[in-house]
Amino acid sequence: MNVVDSSGWLEYFADGRNAAFFAPPIEQPDELLVPALSLYEVFRRLFQQRGEGVALEAVHGMQGATVVPLDAAIALRAARISLQLRLAMADSVMLATAQELGATFWTQDSDFAAVPGVRYVPARP
Repeated sequence: MNVVDSSGWLEYFADGRNAAFFAPPIEQPDELLVPALSLYEVFRRLFQQRGEGVALEAVHGMQGATVVPLDAAIALRAARISLQLRLAMADSVMLATAQELGATFWTQDSDFAAVPGVRYVPARP
């Protein structure tokens, strides 16, 4: 199973330089978990940058995978991760979702570069 960070989804939808890195997990929806918070982050950013229609189309595609709600177990794990790694709430929820469900976490956020269970690629300007 896989979880793609919101930045990875945005990179994929923009066909950015790291889009090919994120394509394998995104294009296998049967093996993909989408934290509900990722729907929020991707929708918000795409709505802001490209309009509501593009944002709705993107999150509709994301919902072809399994959407994972934020439950108590993930929330508590995220709080621990946030304190341990000094991460913001959204980042810790994404990683906690992957860890709680035994999934690989895909990201281009350097905060995760050395975290076990993470597939990391540096963001490219």
